[in-house]
Amino acid sequence: MSTVVVAGAVANKARHPGSAWVRMSWAEAFRELGFDVLFVEELDPGHAVDAAGRPAPAERSANAAAFDAAMAAFGLAGDSALLTPDGRTLRGMAPEELRERAGGAELLVNISGHLRRPELLGLARTRVFVDLDPGYTQVWLAEGHDVGAAGHDLYATVGANVGTSRCSLPSGGVEWLGVRQPVVLDRWPVRPEPFSRFTTVGSWRGAFGPISWAGRSYGVKAHEFRRIAGLPALAGLPFEVVLDVHDADAADTARLRDGGWTVRSPATLAGTAGFADYVRGSGAECSAAQGVYVHTRSGWCSDRTVRYLASGRPALVQDTGQGDTLDVGEGLLTFATPEEAAVRAQELVADHARHAAAARRLAEERFAPAPALGPLLEAAGVAP
Repeated sequence: MSTVVVAGAVANKARHPGSAWVRMSWAEAFRELGFDVLFVEELDPGHAVDAAGRPAPAERSANAAAFDAAMAAFGLAGDSALLTPDGRTLRGMAPEELRERAGGAELLVNISGHLRRPELLGLARTRVFVDLDPGYTQVWLAEGHDVGAAGHDLYATVGANVGTSRCSLPSGGVEWLGVRQPVVLDRWPVRPEPFSRFTTVGSWRGAFGPISWAGRSYGVKAHEFRRIAGLPALAGLPFEVVLDVHDADAADTARLRDGGWTVRSPATLAGTAGFADYVRGSGAECSAAQGVYVHTRSGWCSDRTVRYLASGRPALVQDTGQGDTLDVGEGLLTFATPEEAAVRAQELVADHARHAAAARRLAEERFAPAPALGPLLEAAGVAP
């Protein structure tokens, strides 16, 4: 059996349970395709905190606890390692066991360039850099910044239009392979229910600030979300957001509530199970996107949206050019203006059962492990 090593941030993003689903879904997808899968992460002890966000010893941190919980939930407790940057093991496999099991791996899937050390990158025959933030990654590469892309053989991006004439982003000097965010469908069983409300989960400003390229500046997600602050009133329907937002943005939170949004704290979603239950308890998703995803027509489709679709929950999302490579209009609906969003929302609710069935069908046809990762495996020349 061929081995795939997946590397990414889980412990480093302990406050964001949805982030664990992203990395774990890649690991699970390769496992479903028949690979032996190992998961590796590095945690700088200086970034370790306790449950209240205070500095803590890495071994007893909330970060390490989040790693333990995620590995147990996804069946990787004996096939994973949480390391310090100097190679010390915080959780899971000792360095010697990791080198023995990962040595000669067919593929290293390095999500967002998380692993940097050459001795770890060199364990696999083929190394793939996976870009989850199309726009930021390409601009930073073009400007000469270190994004962890060095030392890889292939470069994959979830921006389906990146590297094509449809997208205005630079290539950053590499050839990009478009891939889909994979989802293991068994994790997201369909439980048909009548429409309740539109929901989404997100960070108000995200990990990165505004970015500029070729004379144009692109704002953060907050700038795009403000445009649909009044959507609940405009559509006459219930909308809810679980929002990671700083106290300094209290005026924006008030603006959303004034527009009819129910705003909830991320603390209400405890761990990966809480995130999954929230998605399945929703009627549909509605969300805006980072400005650079939208206005460059990157073709980005959120990993969160994929989980809604897999659960048979339709999605109404801001247009990033998804329709260039995906069928939109049934199950997955897009909008460019608040007025379009209101009309699409009403259409979705009026025929919810049809859109719910189409959502799951789209997940099966485009985001299940085989169709999502087939192009990457073909490019790498790797099989289970």
